[in-house]
Amino acid sequence: MDKLRLAIFSGLFQPGSRLIESQLCTQLGISRPSLREALRSLEAERLIEIVPNRGPSIPALTWEKATAIYEVRELLEVEAAGRCASRIRPEQLRELEKSLFAFEEAASSNDSLAQVMTAADFYSIILANCGNPVLEEVHRGLVARISFFRGRSMSLEGRAQSSLAEMREIFESIASGDEKAARKASKRHLLKAKAAAKLSMDGGV
Repeated sequence: MDKLRLAIFSGLFQPGSRLIESQLCTQLGISRPSLREALRSLEAERLIEIVPNRGPSIPALTWEKATAIYEVRELLEVEAAGRCASRIRPEQLRELEKSLFAFEEAASSNDSLAQVMTAADFYSIILANCGNPVLEEVHRGLVARISFFRGRSMSLEGRAQSSLAEMREIFESIASGDEKAARKASKRHLLKAKAAAKLSMDGGV
């Protein structure tokens, strides 16, 4: 399943395209039963759609869907960043810094898949240290779809480097224990990410 999920994140399949099971088995080197199990899991994550008599396909991207995701991200991530600033332990702060360095490497190498995965790691540490397990759980249910749209916005020229600067600002606010600054930096980052996603969906890549 991870192979197929990563292929979707990396943009290997175009939105709206059908997934042919026999081709996927060959491409990914997995058996048909394993593929079908993976497809059911990916459907639950809303990364694919399975239409009767048509089979699996990548959902068409709409700005309405993207807007809904970014609105919920803002509610969850801004709150999490603020709470994390007053709660994170020193050893977890070091882990957060490591994840930021990993994203910096990915941004420098133009590895789009690595950018998506390291950005997800950065946020997972913030969520894990926000002191609210329900908030973390709700966010985890959105991670696949967040990564889906993050991959599109990161494909824009220069977006990864801009994201790095924004994420560094979030980290520095959390490291200094400044809850208000962490919320503000997180909100700024999300507004810029949303604008980048809109541009990429409008054909600005």
